[in-house]
Amino acid sequence: MTEPPAEALLFDVPPPPTPVERLLHLADQYTQHNDALDLLLRTTAPSGPDTHAASALRLAADTQSAIKAIQGERLYESVELAETVMRLQQLAFLATASGDLRAGTARGLTALAPEAAVSCAVTLAAETRRRRWTSAPIAEQRLTAVQSDALAEIARGHVVAGSSLDREFTRSREPKVLMSTLRALEAKGLVERTTNSAHAAYVGGPPQDRVRLTAAGITSLASVIEQPPVRPSATPGTTARPLPATAQATARSR
Repeated sequence: MTEPPAEALLFDVPPPPTPVERLLHLADQYTQHNDALDLLLRTTAPSGPDTHAASALRLAADTQSAIKAIQGERLYESVELAETVMRLQQLAFLATASGDLRAGTARGLTALAPEAAVSCAVTLAAETRRRRWTSAPIAEQRLTAVQSDALAEIARGHVVAGSSLDREFTRSREPKVLMSTLRALEAKGLVERTTNSAHAAYVGGPPQDRVRLTAAGITSLASVIEQPPVRPSATPGTTARPLPATAQATARSR
């Protein structure tokens, strides 16, 4: 039998996600879990602990996997890195514990998990950059500062979309994510909406659409938070593009 040429055996294999990307994906998983609990709590059907236990245990396992990925980087130990691992261990513990509780109590245990996972991603990115300066990825050049901040808010699970009287709207925390920004990010393939997956804006209202990062959006956000803060005076004639708010806070704390 004639073997195929070597070129025919070659194919593009996407690189495995970096630990930072894994944490951003983990934040999205926690957001989906919380949204499912919110919708469950607003139904009239009775629910027991088994309703969400499988999802909670899966989250705990994925969090432990993220911890192993970080440890696999073999970064030099530091207070920041140790605290990041501890926070993730706490998330895994809370997710496991929530699987044995009813939905109302379980929801409180994972309420802050998306924000915590993003915060851990920012800290890990800073620690990795500090030790491996030359390996920092190329920042996403297509993003404006407003779009970068929007991606960070979406990663934290702070952004939903809906419509009323044939007009679309977004709901978010500060910094606000405008509908024009959301549409621009959708056009780039960086975010998407999951229809009717988030709880209603008011009692008796329709479910809202959760805005989530796509795989490309996770990669783009990771490339931004893994870059050092740009100082206005560092490169004459250029405009500095600030990092998402959490990344700036991390940089200022150093």
